[in-house]
Amino acid sequence: MEYIFAASLFLVFHAYFGYPLTLRLLRYFRRKTVTKAPFEPPATLIITACNEERRIRDKLENTIVLDYPRERLQVLVASDGSTDNTNDVVRSYAHHGIELLAFPERRGKESAQKDAVLHATGEVIVFSDVATFIEPHGLKEIIANFADPSVGCVSSVDRVIGRDGKPCGEGFYVRYEMWLRDLESQVNSLVGLSGSFFAARREVCRDFSGEMQSDFRTVLNSMRLGLRGVSDSDTIGYYQDISDSKREFDRKVRTVLRGLTVFFRNLEFLNPLRYGLFSYQYFCHKLLRWLVPLFLLAALAANAALSLDSVGYSVLLLLHLAFYGTAVGGWLAKSPPSHAVLKIPLYFVTVNAAILVAWWRYIGGKRMVMWAPSER
Repeated sequence: MEYIFAASLFLVFHAYFGYPLTLRLLRYFRRKTVTKAPFEPPATLIITACNEERRIRDKLENTIVLDYPRERLQVLVASDGSTDNTNDVVRSYAHHGIELLAFPERRGKESAQKDAVLHATGEVIVFSDVATFIEPHGLKEIIANFADPSVGCVSSVDRVIGRDGKPCGEGFYVRYEMWLRDLESQVNSLVGLSGSFFAARREVCRDFSGEMQSDFRTVLNSMRLGLRGVSDSDTIGYYQDISDSKREFDRKVRTVLRGLTVFFRNLEFLNPLRYGLFSYQYFCHKLLRWLVPLFLLAALAANAALSLDSVGYSVLLLLHLAFYGTAVGGWLAKSPPSHAVLKIPLYFVTVNAAILVAWWRYIGGKRMVMWAPSER
């Protein structure tokens, strides 16, 4: 039981801290930089929307003020079976050069993106969600990375705007993810992109799938072509935290379930003889992280068994239960906790509970293609 307890805690630690620590050490031996330079190739911005009449106008207003040569920018709005006034709003912006691709049936975000890619004329294709706002220089910044011939795709930095203007649990977690992506960029390549705002070379998008998570699979396509994915700290995508924290759980289940689908259809990337360091990244950032809920359950069970004969393990068990109790209390509260000490346990447990549910559904044969925009 002591071995199980120690091994479980070590694997949880490695998933969240050991992995980035190894990247920091590797950075001293193989630091990679991105040669950004002014670069303005023909580009296509694809905005995917589904019943977004409430927010699409703000997104389009944000889009038309982007600082990029208009004659070199194609803007496509891929409307995924919208049944409200989304299409009418987009059509009213036709004089700004914004094109509408209205698909009659709702098939999912990636299917809409795949069809939009077929209409894209740009050498660089940029993808963005309706809820994500981009700074005026953001488009130039993200495309400037492609002046480096080793770059196949680029991720923005996520910035969560809390409704009270203060950091939330998701904000802390997002900052951790952005820090990790920065380390991955400096050493080798990202493993996943920010689905709300990312860009890729046209050749990377030729094998676009309508059934798999685009922000994850785009990196894999880049690696197959001998390119890499990077994160750009000067390119920021702003979005608001989800209005109902309870619905955040469902979003995470969907995200992980879709990620598991991509991962197990691309097991070739676990071969270090072919992909080198990226295989280690692929394992740690994805599979090891998704196994954390199982390690947590094993640690709790082992701790409970060990506490029967040890005062020290009894104290650890009380701390263990206090951590989970804090998370459960935050979940049951009428309003989300405001202090970080309470938010972080809630978010950590919510994330891992969602991963556990996603595993259950994946093992049961469920796959998720349909995409529903989150209320923010």
